Amino acid sequence: MGRVHLHADGTEHLHDHDRGDDHDHGDDHDHATGRGVGDHTGYAETGTVRVEILENLLSENDRVADANRHAFAQAGVRAVNLMSSPGAGKTTLLKRTLQALGSSLRIGVLEGDIATTLDADELEGAGATAIAVVNTSAGFGGECHLDAVMVRSGMSRLPLSDLDLLVIENVGNLVCPAEFRVGEHAKAMVYAVTEGEEKPLKYPVMFRAAEVVVVNKIDLLPHLDFDLDTFLSNLRSVNPAARVIQASARTGEGVDEWCAWLSGQA
Repeated sequence: MGRVHLHADGTEHLHDHDRGDDHDHGDDHDHATGRGVGDHTGYAETGTVRVEILENLLSENDRVADANRHAFAQAGVRAVNLMSSPGAGKTTLLKRTLQALGSSLRIGVLEGDIATTLDADELEGAGATAIAVVNTSAGFGGECHLDAVMVRSGMSRLPLSDLDLLVIENVGNLVCPAEFRVGEHAKAMVYAVTEGEEKPLKYPVMFRAAEVVVVNKIDLLPHLDFDLDTFLSNLRSVNPAARVIQASARTGEGVDEWCAWLSGQA
């Protein structure tokens, strides 16, 4: 049966595994080893079932995401889905954000993590109007992302009508959080220069989904073998419309620009 192969640039084509060797994968396949980016043969027996299950899951998630969005509208609150890989600096940036904006905007935070309240504890007293924690290990299977149902659970513990803005700090993961709508009005991403220039090409989904990419930890650039121009070129190749903010959550550089963008969402 056929399977759609999605490329980093967003284009796709159909793999027809019944056609044998007249099927040309270009550079994706190494026929000598049987390995390659486009090798989906391991799913030959279950491919249709897997697709149907995923479609059903995402359809239900989208239904709840729409309900979340409606609840935000009724409360007059805007929501931003803040994503990154683990250790990129989301929480540190969010703490500085709350310190800068907490007196002028009523900001709620929904903290997503697999376990613990460590990030929420770090933000306590920084200026948030309210903080709710969703641990995905507590009844949600320990997922590596927040989905719409999890966010709805956290929303029930927040005074939405008392907020101007809700920041959803998603679970640290460079792939899955971008694949699930949660009812947000905008997606933002924090990326650390310690992660390497190639990440937009290897993990394009989150980079493509983000309206703004905060390039964090630029204070470390003098100490790293990192080519910022190469990274920006790679980012533009998958998302030419993304706004880029160069920042250091540690020193505060660029945080004002980020706060200005975030305020605009509210």
